Amino acid sequence: MKKILLLSLFFMAAAGISAQNVTPVSYNEYMSRVYSENIGYAVEKLNVDIASSAVTSSKIFSDPSLSLEYGYNEDRTLQMGQGVTGELGKTISFGKRKAGIELASSEKILSEALLNDYLRNLKAEASIVYYTAVYRKELRNIENDAFQNISRLSKGDSLRLSIGDISEVDALQSRLEAGIAKNSFRQAGIDAFNAEIDLSSMLSGEVKAYEPAENLAIPEERFLLDALIESALLNRADLTAALQNVDVANKSLKVVRRERNTDVDLTLGVNYNTRVRNEEAPAPPYTGVTVGLSIPLKFSNFNKGALTAESIKVEQAEKLHAQARIKVQSEVVKAYNAYMNTLSQIQEYDQGLLIDAKVVIDSKTAAYSKGNCSLLEVLNAQRTYDDIRRSYTETLYNGIVALIELRRSVGDIQ
Repeated sequence: MKKILLLSLFFMAAAGISAQNVTPVSYNEYMSRVYSENIGYAVEKLNVDIASSAVTSSKIFSDPSLSLEYGYNEDRTLQMGQGVTGELGKTISFGKRKAGIELASSEKILSEALLNDYLRNLKAEASIVYYTAVYRKELRNIENDAFQNISRLSKGDSLRLSIGDISEVDALQSRLEAGIAKNSFRQAGIDAFNAEIDLSSMLSGEVKAYEPAENLAIPEERFLLDALIESALLNRADLTAALQNVDVANKSLKVVRRERNTDVDLTLGVNYNTRVRNEEAPAPPYTGVTVGLSIPLKFSNFNKGALTAESIKVEQAEKLHAQARIKVQSEVVKAYNAYMNTLSQIQEYDQGLLIDAKVVIDSKTAAYSKGNCSLLEVLNAQRTYDDIRRSYTETLYNGIVALIELRRSVGDIQ
């Protein structure tokens, strides 16, 4: 008895601490915080910033070159004079800069599409985490109700035993059932608290418990499968990314082709020579101007390995896009079937299962108090009622998850 008392005090203290540290949060408030605080999403947004910087970087022009030379033609001994030469050079590329800008811009659009796809999955995952906490909270309430019902029955049996209205075995049985219900309630409380802790995993800052302020309720929504598939093919961010990846591959192929273009080096030089005082070949000071044109011989263009590789990447990206379209349609069909199946199950419960089970347990309890039925019948009715409540709650949760997955498959997470 001392161990049981100490254990009860421990759980009561733990429950008190948990209740003090739990922060209520609505679904909309939680999702708003996920968008602003989720670290993974913040990291993904940096990829867009990096891609934007790459676009800016691609717009630079190649730098000109400046060279200076000084010549000393044994002026001290032979008096052949001195010379200074300055030369300005510039490489002219044909189409390379434009192709680089187009590739960087396409990669930026791809980064934005990938960010949208990350957000699509983040919304779905955060929604599931939130409604898992709601589900665990409602299971805890169900277990609490079951524990309270059995406790009242056990207390009533203790009084009835004292006046000889029931046998000691029945009183002992009801006490055992109350103990089992209490342990189930404790476990449900721990599961609910852990689910509330999981809510903070999507947020930044300290790990703490957030109690969801919503209840399990699936909205009445009807969908047309063909319309969902069409919407998914238009809205799915990962499909947009796959299509954009084809454009990136084409732009990359264009860059490789432009790299094979011949560059031209233009130079403009000015040289100044001092007077030559040598008696054999005197010369006045003079300034000369030179213009140069350098054209490389592109023997390397005979090697088409890079060009072939980029062409294969374009074909690969196109096949991946086609595969992504098939995958999207498959996901929508499966998510739609799962959602419609859970709706059918929910309708079975809404058509009277819960009400009938409640009527049965109330009738059996009243009859037992008058001695018109056995304890076993009451306990069976109680288990049936609790099982139906658990199953209904689980079905509601599965329905909400199925709706979230359906919206995720279409690319429209609300």
